[in-house]
Amino acid sequence: MRNFFKKYGYLLDLNDDGIEMGLYSYPILMTADILMFNAQEVPVGRDQIQHVEMARDIAGRFNHRFKEVFTLPEVKIDENVELLVGLDGRKMSKSYGNTIPLWENDKKTQKSVNKIITNLKEPGEPKQPDESPLFEIYKAFATPAETAEFTQMLAEGLAWGEAKKMLAAKINAELAEPRERYSALTANPAQIEDILQAGAQKARKQARVLLDQVRDAVGIRALK
Repeated sequence: MRNFFKKYGYLLDLNDDGIEMGLYSYPILMTADILMFNAQEVPVGRDQIQHVEMARDIAGRFNHRFKEVFTLPEVKIDENVELLVGLDGRKMSKSYGNTIPLWENDKKTQKSVNKIITNLKEPGEPKQPDESPLFEIYKAFATPAETAEFTQMLAEGLAWGEAKKMLAAKINAELAEPRERYSALTANPAQIEDILQAGAQKARKQARVLLDQVRDAVGIRALK
């Protein structure tokens, strides 16, 4: 199984007895999500390409072994969107504890931003964008013109503390409306449940057609 996961770029550093079922079932569930609706293009980040590759291989094997049922999905990557780094410069991930929670208030956002690692350069000393993950996070929320201006300000000696205030302000401004919507929804769980149930019903209706085709292809059908 290690060779199977290595093929798709999963790096395993656990002993066999430390591997749980979730490691095996999660990629299969991802494959089901993709193939269930015969997706033609799947928008993913670069670190998720292997999920689509696995879905293609499983679909291709089924089509070859039984019947042409599944569409072979293609990866779709936005070349303008890079992997977002976290507070410590690694990939932003809850597992690493280096995220900026989206739905917190302005004060807590500033508190998270303040944890971004920087070097010891003093205010007034020129700084380069690659000296802190702060720049990459700022760029994710800024226009090209704003990014260029921010780069110039760093070069002219912008203090890291001031840069962090600018980033927190940019994030809070960007998320003000979504946060308001989020608060309204979470205050009404019944509405959320209605939306989820409506989506589930729509999904089941479409998935049932494909599932019937799969069952028929492998011979799970009523005797006639």
